[in-house]
Amino acid sequence: MYNMQVNILTDFAKEFFMTMKLFEVLSKLRTEDEFRAFFEDLCTYAEIEKMEQRVECAQLLLGGDTYNRIIEKTDISSATLSRVSRCIQHGSGGYSKVLKSLMDEEKAEENKDVD
Repeated sequence: MYNMQVNILTDFAKEFFMTMKLFEVLSKLRTEDEFRAFFEDLCTYAEIEKMEQRVECAQLLLGGDTYNRIIEKTDISSATLSRVSRCIQHGSGGYSKVLKSLMDEEKAEENKDVD
């Protein structure tokens, strides 16, 4: 029993440190080109596509679109859309922080073009 508990803790620690290493690596990326190259090497095209879909859905949710409209626009599954929504409402704030900042930048750029 004790060995099993140690193995579980060891596995958890390995996963934790692997995750932290990934975050450390990501924090070293500075430009869009570096991000693009890294993700093209790290992920399959389908994985990148799924992440793009989640980001688009998060933007639409933050913009006030309904579930039905988002599903029509993006063809995302309702389960994945629900997960994105839960992350926005109850998660660590990653989607909201980054995407609201991006949306603010886009609005500022649009206003600059109008002036």
